[in-house]
Amino acid sequence: MDELLYLVHRIPYPPNKGDKIRSYHLLKHLAQSYTVHVGAFIDAEEDWQYADALAKMAGGEVKLLPLKPRWATLKSLYGFLSGEALTLPYYRDAQMQRWVDTTLSRHPIKRVLIYSSSMAQYLVQHPQLQRVVDFVDIDSDKWRQYAEKKTWPMSWVYQREARKLFDYERRITHAFAASTFVSEAEAALFKQLAPDCADKVFGFSNGVDTDYFSPTHNFPSPYAAHEAVLVFTGAMDYWANVDAVTWFANAVWPAVQRAHPAARFYIVGSRPTPAVLALAKLDGVVVTGGVPDTRPYIAHAAMAVAPLRIARGIQNKVLEAMAMAKPTLVTPQALEGIAALTGKELLLANDVDTFVRLVSDVLAGHYPSMGESARERVLQDFSWSRHLRIVEQLLKQTAISELHTATAQVNAA
Repeated sequence: MDELLYLVHRIPYPPNKGDKIRSYHLLKHLAQSYTVHVGAFIDAEEDWQYADALAKMAGGEVKLLPLKPRWATLKSLYGFLSGEALTLPYYRDAQMQRWVDTTLSRHPIKRVLIYSSSMAQYLVQHPQLQRVVDFVDIDSDKWRQYAEKKTWPMSWVYQREARKLFDYERRITHAFAASTFVSEAEAALFKQLAPDCADKVFGFSNGVDTDYFSPTHNFPSPYAAHEAVLVFTGAMDYWANVDAVTWFANAVWPAVQRAHPAARFYIVGSRPTPAVLALAKLDGVVVTGGVPDTRPYIAHAAMAVAPLRIARGIQNKVLEAMAMAKPTLVTPQALEGIAALTGKELLLANDVDTFVRLVSDVLAGHYPSMGESARERVLQDFSWSRHLRIVEQLLKQTAISELHTATAQVNAA
C-alpha cells in the first residue's frame, strides 16, 4: 500500500465539530488506499484520549503535539517582527518540523495532503512531493470580516492579518500542485480574488453521514414536554458562533418569546465563552455547554437556527439539521454552498423582522413537509464518498488539464 503524509492543525478525531468532521472523513477515506502518517496538534486536553484510535485508523506513524492557545498567541506576535501573518508562528513548532522531515526521509512518501493553510509551512522545502492543500475556507477573508466588526486597534490587527494571510495563501497555491476549498462557491471567490492562481484551485463539498444524522433514531428528549425549542449547535468558543447566538438572543429572541411563551432557545456546544454563558440570564435561553451527543437536541427541537453573520464555506450544523429532517432557518452567510430551495427545503432570513416571522410560522406548523424535503436535498447533494473522489484525483494527477477534467467528472456524477 502506498504511503501518504497528512498534516492537520487539529487532531482529526473524533468528528465532533466543524473542522474535525471534514478532516476526519478525509482521513477515513484516504486510509482505504494509503498507509497514512498523521501529524497534528491537540488544543483540548480531552482529545488526548483519542490518540490510539487515531493511530489505528491511520495505519502509519502519528505525531501529536500539544498546542497551548495562550502560549501560541504569544508566539504569534513574532509575526509583527517577521512581517508574516500571525497565524504562521501560532502553529509553528520545531518538533513538528523535525518529525515531518524525518518521516519523509524514512518512508517512500510521494504524496502529501495538508489540512488548513497554517500547516503548509511544514512542506515548503519539499517541492519534489505531490502537495495538495485543503484550505477549506478562505481564512484571510474571515479576518477581513472580523475587522469589520471590531474597533481600533483590533480592527487594524485583523486587517493586517487578512492581508498577510491572503498573500501567503496565494504563494502556497502557486507552489503546490492543487488547492481545495469547501465548496465551488468558495473556490470561485478565491479565483476571483487571486485570478493568477485559478488553474490550481478546486472545490469539493462537505458531506453528511446520513445514517448517523437520521430522523429514524429513537432518542429520548432532553427537553421538558411543554417546550417548543429552537436549537443552535456548534463550538461555543468560536467567535462566529458567539456573534451569531448573541445577536439572535438579543435582537430576535425577545419578540419570539413574546409571541410564543413556551418557546425556548437552546445553545448547544462545548466551551461556551463568558459572553455565551451570560445569555442564559435571558428569559427562555438555555446554554447547555458540551453534550455527549447533539442529535437528541436536534431531533426533538421544533427547528434549528443558524443566524451566522460571519461565515465562510459550508456550515455542517445546517447540513446535519437538514439531514435530521428539521426545519432550518439560516442567514445568507450560512447558506453558502448549499443549493437548497428556500421556502421548501430551508428558510432564509437577513433581518430581525423576517427571522421573527419565519420562526413564528414554523412554530405555528406552516411548513409540515420542509423537514422531509431538507433531508432529500442532503441525500442528493452531500455524499462524502462522491466528493472525496476529487481528492483522490488531485493526489494522483500531475497535469493541470487532467486535474480539471477529473474534477469536472466527479462534480458532474
